[in-house]
This record gives sequence, C-alpha cells and structure tokens, in this order.
Amino acid sequence: MFESLTDRFDEIFTRLRGRGRLSEADLDAALREIRVALLEGDVNLEVVRDLVEAIRARASLAELDKSLTPAQQVIKIVNEELTAILGGEPLRITYAPKPPTVVLLAGLQGSGKTSAAAKLARWFIEHGRHPLLVAADLQRPAAVEQLRVLGRQVGAAVFSESTDPVSVARSGVAEAIRVGRDVVVIDTAGRVSVDTALMDEVAAVARATSPRYTFLVLDAMTGQDAVATAVAFHGALPLDGAILTKLDGDARGGAALSVAKVVGRPIAFVSTGERPADFETFRPDRMAGRILGMGDVLSLVERAERLDGDATGRAMERMRRGRFTLDDFHEQLQQMKRLGPLSGIVGMLPGLPKEMRNAAVDEGSITRIEAVIRSMTPDERNDPAIINGSRRTRIATGSGTTPADVNDLVNRFKEMQKLMRSSGMMAQARPGGRRQKRKGGRVTPASR
Repeated sequence: MFESLTDRFDEIFTRLRGRGRLSEADLDAALREIRVALLEGDVNLEVVRDLVEAIRARASLAELDKSLTPAQQVIKIVNEELTAILGGEPLRITYAPKPPTVVLLAGLQGSGKTSAAAKLARWFIEHGRHPLLVAADLQRPAAVEQLRVLGRQVGAAVFSESTDPVSVARSGVAEAIRVGRDVVVIDTAGRVSVDTALMDEVAAVARATSPRYTFLVLDAMTGQDAVATAVAFHGALPLDGAILTKLDGDARGGAALSVAKVVGRPIAFVSTGERPADFETFRPDRMAGRILGMGDVLSLVERAERLDGDATGRAMERMRRGRFTLDDFHEQLQQMKRLGPLSGIVGMLPGLPKEMRNAAVDEGSITRIEAVIRSMTPDERNDPAIINGSRRTRIATGSGTTPADVNDLVNRFKEMQKLMRSSGMMAQARPGGRRQKRKGGRVTPASR
C-alpha cells in the first residue's frame, strides 16, 4: 500500500545523503518534497502541516547529533515524527476484572467488519483467551452465516438469535457468562454510508453491553473517506481505536497516516490479507520504518513464531545433522507460504533497493516447485543424485513442468546444501521449540 510513498522518501533521502552538510535551503527543499509526497499519498492536509512543522522545528542546530551526519539526523527526525503521527505506542489490550471483556465492532458495509471480527477472535485465542463471537448484524443477508463459517475456520464459537440487534448482543454477553467465555466480540450491522439509523442502532448495542473496547473497522483503501467516517462515528459513539482492513491493497495509504492524529484514537489492529492469520497488532514504529524503506523484520519474525514450530524444529535438527532433504525443503516452502504473499514479505525486508521492492514476484514459482517435489518418489526426495534422464522426464510429466524445470530445482537444491555446509549453518543450527496452541471451544451446533 505504501510503495509509492516509500519510493518518494527513498529519493528524498538519497539526495540528502549526497550532501556533506545541509543548508537551510537544502532543508526547505527536502521538506517541500516530503509535503508533496504525503499529500500525493492522500494524507490529511492538517496532518501533513503538523508533521512538516514538527520536522522543521527539530531539524535545527540544537537538534544536531555529532554522531550522525546531517542527512541521518533528518531521517531520524522524520522517522520519530512519523511514528508519533501514527500513534506513538501500540494499544495494549487489557481485560475486564470480571469476565467477559466485551469488544464491539462498528463500521460501514464493505469495510471487512465481519472478517475482522473472526480475525480478532483468532488473535484472542492465540493470546490464551476463549472468545465468543456474537452475530448482531441482522441487516446484511447471510451476515450471520458468514460469521459462523469464519468462526469455524478460526476455532471460535458463534452466538446468534433471530430477534433484534440489541437483544442479540445482550443475550450473547449473557451466554458468554453462562458458558464461561472470557471475551465477547460483537459484530454489528453497517450501512453504505453514515446515517442516523446506523448510529442509533450501534449506540443502543453499546448501551446494552457496556463494551470495554469499541473499535471502528475502516477500509484503508477508501483514503480520506475513511477519516471522514471515523470522525462521524466518533462524534456519535465514543471510540477506543480503529481496525484498518485491506492494508495489502494498492491504494495510497493516507488513511493509516491520518486516522490516529485526526480522531485522537489509536489504530489497534491491521488486516493485511484475506486469511485469518493476516491480522496483527498495529505498531506505529514498525509501520513508520516500512514507509521509510527500513523494513519490518520484527513483524516478519513474529509471523513466523505464530506458526507451528514443529516443522521448523525438525528442519533445523536435520540441517544440524547434515541430512536436509527435499522433503524438509518442501515443508519449509509451505511454512513460508503461511507467512503471506511473497510481495508482502519482500516489502518487510530492510535495505532492498527500489527495483527489488517493486519487482513483480512470481507467486506461482513456489507452486511449480512443490509440484515437482510431489512428483518425486521418496527415494528421489531423499537423494536427488539418483535422478537420471528417464526419472527427470517422468517427474516433469507428473508435475506438468519440463525436464529443464526439474533439473533446475535439483541443481539449486544442491547449491543450497553446499552453501549451508560452507557457511557453517549445519553446525550452528539448533532445533526449534514447540509451541502449543490453545483452541477456542464451541457453544452452539452452528459453530461446530
């Protein structure tokens, strides 16, 4: 989403690095470019003005650090001020002293509210909680069934009734108390636009359930419309934060840089894809780093840690013993696919030149590699050296590829094994740990 903005900042900082010292004119020129880049990125005008003035005020002689070059100092200031604009610190979720902790989701139709409810429930499960999803969206056809399907996918129970939204929400909280659920996530109805009926309904649900958190779900691809929606909702319903969806889209990303500052409420979570796992706590410092082209390795590592550690542990142990096979390689490919789209992973790696960040990523290449490996016999996967011409032809036919593709994979795998041995990876690798996941229970047949 921030590719264009990242490229602009990269150009600005590259020019700054080329100067041994920065004059007042150099600083003014850089600030003008930053202002234009942010406005073109659909960032709110007031937010842009505040950010540019804050950078200008700090980039004075009093702010200069002798351990940094002038260009590094400006980059440091921009990073810190951008982090502040995005909210400064991530929202820390606390729980009600007396369960359940009620979380109310509000938003317009099409913002991804129902999907966000299920993803949030999965996030609570990962943090050792037992959520109950409450289907209080009775306006949109099939919304209740959609929540049931998503609830089954993430392992969360779903409560529903055919009454009215307020009664459903109130009964859902009572059901959570009865069956011992410690978190309730309420999915409410939306409209195509902000109107009185929508606000009255959501406000009534809030009064009936006394939520500890009220989150507004916003489509990040709607730009400044998302900011206007947040202002309207916050005027009628006290918000505790926002959930940004579709952050993997190709919009300019101005909503993410504007909502927290304009509304005065933090972005709590972001949804970065279609899968239930593509949901994470919003961390302003890491987002600022990604926008400035510094990458976000920590978030990438956390994604990997959320996966089942057994596969990684087995692979690392086999590396250590020098017995890494194509079966292990295949297992690692599947693990990598669970991290998300390759284009998104590339964007989180620091130090990549613009050409590599913007290069088209062939997502189908992994699928072709997997097809080739699956077409091999167990002996061939264990020892690719036995693959001769006839075996290569058979594997290619079975995988829908060519003998050249098979040969390329085998050669690349051999090179990877050599690299592991020469770099000492085999000797240094250690088995990974195991991580137990707690599963949410079921309360109704609909959630089984």
